[in-house]
Amino acid sequence: MFDNRYGTPRGPVEAALSAGQDVLFDIDWQGTQQLREKARADVVSVFILPPSADDLEKRLHSRAQDSDEVIRKRMSRASHEMSHWAEYDYIVINHDVDEAFAEVQSILKAERLKRERRIGLVGFVRGLQGQLQG
Repeated sequence: MFDNRYGTPRGPVEAALSAGQDVLFDIDWQGTQQLREKARADVVSVFILPPSADDLEKRLHSRAQDSDEVIRKRMSRASHEMSHWAEYDYIVINHDVDEAFAEVQSILKAERLKRERRIGLVGFVRGLQGQLQG
């Protein structure tokens, strides 16, 4: 993307997941599609939108990571990138970085509490039922 070759080594990701840790990726919609193809049930996707086009451009400049030419390319592709927002589980509008961070933390906390993600829940409920019946 934009003349960069991105990638994440598989080994450290699998090790973190095996240890029960969450792994957070900062990737575009194509990377999200690739993750979904490999691990659909384990992927929670969050699309982060800027509050305005002007804010997006200001933020790209303030990061001081990209040349003006790269920023122009990013801005010209931004509408296309944003057109994939509906493919995501959650949408966060980043008016304020601390608020957006808190929203993402809330999403992760809620996702960890989903019935299908709770390891050992079936056994726990059965044991509790046995106590109540016994």
